[in-house]
Amino acid sequence: MGSNTTPEITLYTSYQCPWAHRAQIALKELGLEFKTEHIDLSVPRTAEYLKVNPRGLVPSLKYGDEIITESGIVAQFLADAHPSHLLKTSTEAGGALQRARIAYFVDAWFSKVQSNVFPIYKASGAEKAELAEKLVDAIVKEIEPLLAGAGPFFGGAEKFTLAEVLTGPFVLRVIAFAKYPELFPKSLLGSLESKAPKFYGWASEVVKQESVTYIWDEEKLAKGHIKRFDARI
Repeated sequence: MGSNTTPEITLYTSYQCPWAHRAQIALKELGLEFKTEHIDLSVPRTAEYLKVNPRGLVPSLKYGDEIITESGIVAQFLADAHPSHLLKTSTEAGGALQRARIAYFVDAWFSKVQSNVFPIYKASGAEKAELAEKLVDAIVKEIEPLLAGAGPFFGGAEKFTLAEVLTGPFVLRVIAFAKYPELFPKSLLGSLESKAPKFYGWASEVVKQESVTYIWDEEKLAKGHIKRFDARI
């Protein structure tokens, strides 16, 4: 893998899965050619796929003769194997610090913010609005200060970084699904824009990028979420 020739790459993925979406974004940002194997998450995994990933999860990346699994590990591996705008190497000036800051940002999203999303999908009426404000409050407290230098992307970068790769699929679902009152209250985007302007500006740029949208079927996924969570109420 240390040669200049990129091994053949196969991505096992599902376009419905935000975790797998991370790998799609990373591959697109890096301009790597790859084959796609679609895994149907609505049915038991095939014996063939379980040989690739015994956990049956997506994404899985076949890189030459190697198999890499777990979305964060896949994205990190690709960024390390193909140095680019996504991530400085640890030996570059400022590289170790950038990596630490990206890791903290990603951890803040998933440990402090993301857990607020699914309860909103399942709620209705006043409770839905209250839970949405709880999400906004978490973003204001935990994410807004970390985007002080965004320009337009994390840390003042002009192009995507690994921070956007790892959080982008989840940010996209918040911004896009806010158009659907069955999922989020109509007040959500306005509240984010007024209370977390740095986040709102950053997120608005993230969701426009081709690497994020090229596999995105908003209407299909929104309807799927509405059906899924309505059945749980």
